[in-house]
Amino acid sequence: MNSSPPPVRASVLAFDVFGTVVDWHSSIAREVQALRPQADGDAFALAWRAGYRPAMARVMSGELGWTRIDDLHRIILDSIVDQFGLADLSEADRQHLNRAWHRLDPWPDVVTGLTRLKSRYTICTLSNGNIGLLTNMAKRAGLPWDCVLSAEVFRAYKPDPATYLGVARVFDLQPAQVMLVAAHQDDLAAARDCGLQTAYIERPTEFGAAHPKDVSPDAANTWHAKNFLALADQLGC
Repeated sequence: MNSSPPPVRASVLAFDVFGTVVDWHSSIAREVQALRPQADGDAFALAWRAGYRPAMARVMSGELGWTRIDDLHRIILDSIVDQFGLADLSEADRQHLNRAWHRLDPWPDVVTGLTRLKSRYTICTLSNGNIGLLTNMAKRAGLPWDCVLSAEVFRAYKPDPATYLGVARVFDLQPAQVMLVAAHQDDLAAARDCGLQTAYIERPTEFGAAHPKDVSPDAANTWHAKNFLALADQLGC
């Protein structure tokens, strides 16, 4: 974290969503246990999420054509139900559970923090989630986005440069006028490589309270904040 951050030049804040804006782990664990109380919701949520990168890699390698995250989530879901004793889930239950990703709860600071940040900046998503998923999530959780941008718009998943540079192109800005806000250092590093400013948000319990993650500052980021409220403080909102 820089001790004296440079003057803010960004006019658009682009937000990673899964883990940064919403608590996917607790939300997924709750949903699977609502269907099957005996299921290990913690382990199921982790296993489902663990399939995310390998599934995207199949698309990026050309093994699969362009595929929405909703459809990748379903492929992963069908691949893990056996190991959790859920192979007998009906098609209706599988469809309902797959759409749990549309119903993820925001972290407690998010709605107020975004509202404050929106008072000074244009705020948008930059997520691998598809547009329908992100829109349904925002509607349910009251997320006040100015714009919903997705890998679906750019036909490329993060960390492809087309996603980060695509935000600047959408708003007719230089990359340095866009800031990526995320709870993942690899996402932020890829954005920096494209010339974006970056803000790291601590989400130590992203993978559940039993699996705390390292949230140490990285001096390469423009900003480092505990949550969205702290970022709003730092950015004068």
